[in-house]
Amino acid sequence: MTTDSRTTDVRESGMAQPVGHVEAAAPVADPATTSASGPVSDKLPRAQRNVIALMLVAAFVVILNETVMSVALPVLQKDLGIGPSVGQWLTTAFMLTMAVVIPITGYLIQRIQTKPLFLISMSLFSAGTLLAMLSPGFGVLLLARVIQASGTAIMMPLLMTTVLTLVPARRRGQMMGNISIVISVAPALGPTLSGFVLDHFGWRAIFGIVLPVALLALVLGAFWVVSVSKTNSAKIDLISIPFAALGFGGLVYGLASIGQSAEDGGPILPIWALFTIGGAALLVFLGRQLFLQRRDRALLDLRVFRSPVFSVAMGAMLLATLVMFGSFILIPYFAQSVLGLEPLVTGLITLPGGLLMGFASPIIGRLYDRYRPQVLLIPGTLLISAGMWMLSAVSQNTEVWYLVVANILMSVGLASTFTPIMTAGLGAVPRNLYSHGSAVLNTFQQVSAAAGTALFVTVMSVGAATAAAGGAAAPAAVAFGVHSAFLVGAILSVVLIVAILFVRKPADAPEGAFVGH
Repeated sequence: MTTDSRTTDVRESGMAQPVGHVEAAAPVADPATTSASGPVSDKLPRAQRNVIALMLVAAFVVILNETVMSVALPVLQKDLGIGPSVGQWLTTAFMLTMAVVIPITGYLIQRIQTKPLFLISMSLFSAGTLLAMLSPGFGVLLLARVIQASGTAIMMPLLMTTVLTLVPARRRGQMMGNISIVISVAPALGPTLSGFVLDHFGWRAIFGIVLPVALLALVLGAFWVVSVSKTNSAKIDLISIPFAALGFGGLVYGLASIGQSAEDGGPILPIWALFTIGGAALLVFLGRQLFLQRRDRALLDLRVFRSPVFSVAMGAMLLATLVMFGSFILIPYFAQSVLGLEPLVTGLITLPGGLLMGFASPIIGRLYDRYRPQVLLIPGTLLISAGMWMLSAVSQNTEVWYLVVANILMSVGLASTFTPIMTAGLGAVPRNLYSHGSAVLNTFQQVSAAAGTALFVTVMSVGAATAAAGGAAAPAAVAFGVHSAFLVGAILSVVLIVAILFVRKPADAPEGAFVGH
C-alpha cells in the first residue's frame, strides 16, 4: 500500500468537531491510529465505535418495522373492519413516504449535522410507533405509518454516510457487513416476530415491542452521537421537492398497484397514468439536478454515476433487492394460502436463513477487505440462483423443510452479495458526495423493493387466474401462480450472476477523484 493511501485512510478515520459548529472541521488523524513513523492501527476510537453501533441498532429497528406488517395485514383488516384495498395502504403509504423522503436525505445530511439529524430521525420513528400502538382506528394508524417511514428514510443514508466518513477504506468491508445485517436480516426476521406477537399478544404489541428499543436509541443518541461530517449553508431547491415526490412516489405507487385487482378497488388512478405522471416528473427532476449540480446545489447529485464502479454496483443492487423482496413476499403467502400454515409457523420458515445471514455478514465483510469482490459475489449469486430455482419447483405437495432450505440458500447468497456490492459502489464515490451516494443507493433499494413485490405478485396473480380459468382448484391455482413468479425470479438471478462479473473493488483514490475515470 502506498504512503498516499495510508494517509487517506487515516484522514478518513478521524472525528470531526462536535455539534455547535456551523461547519465541522476536516477530520484529523486519531492518536490511536498513528505513531511517529506513520499509521499503525485501523482501530476506531471508542466514541466512534459507539456512534456506529448505536446507528446500526437504530437502523435495524426501523428496517425491521418495514416487514412486520406482511403477516399482520390479514389480522388488521379483520380487527379494524377494512377491506384488502384499504389495508394495503398501511404498506403502500410506508413505501411511498420512503420513496419521497430518501432522495432529499442527500441534502439533509449536508445541511444538518449528524447528531441533530439522528435525533430527528429517531424522534419521528418513535412518535410514529407510539401513535401506531395507541391508534383508535385505521386513519390514525395510517398517519402513524407515514411518520414512522419519515424517520426510517433518514436513518439508512445517515448510517452509510457516517461509516464512509469514519471507517478507513481497508476496513469498510467489515463495517458494510454489519450494515448488510440490517438490510438483509431485519426483513427476514420481521415475519417471524410478527407471527409470534400476533399469536400471543395482538397487533398493537408489534409496535409496543419496538417502541422501548427506539426510545432507548433516542436517549443514548443524545449522549453518544457526535457530528462526523462537514455541513454547509446551501439552500434547498424547493422546485425539486414536488418533482421528486411525484417522480419517485408515482413510480413506487404504480409498481405497488400492479398486483391489485379491480375487485380490491385498484389504484386511485389507472396504472398507465401513474407511470406517465411519475415518469414525466422524474425526468424533470433529473434534468433539474443535472443543471443544479454544476453549482453544487442539487437535491440529489447525479455525479455519483460518473463512476463506472458505482453505476455497475447499483445495477447489481437493484437486481438483488428485487429478487430478495419478491421472494420474501411470496414465501409467506405460499405457506399460508397453499400449505395452510399458521402465521407463527410461516414466520419461522424465514428464521434460519435470517440468523445465518446475520452470522455470515460480518465474516463476509472481513473477506471483502482481503480479497477481490468476485471471490464472494460469484458463490453468493450462485447460491441465490440455486435457491430461486428450488422455489420455482414448488407445488401443493411441497414440504416445509424444502422452503426452509431454499430460503437458507438465498439468505446466505444475499449476505455474500450485498456487502461487496455496497462497499465497492460507495467506496468509488468521492468523499464530498458520500451523502448523495448513500441517498441514491437507498432510493434504488426502495424502488427495486417495490418493483420486486409488484413483479412477483403480478406474475403470481396472472398465473393463478390462468390456472383457475383452466379448471384448477383454488390452492392448485395459487401454487401454479407462485411457481410462475419464482420461475421469473430464477431467470433474473441468472442475469444477476452476469452483472456481478463487472463489479470491481475501487482502488484508494485522492479526495474528489472519480474512480474508474
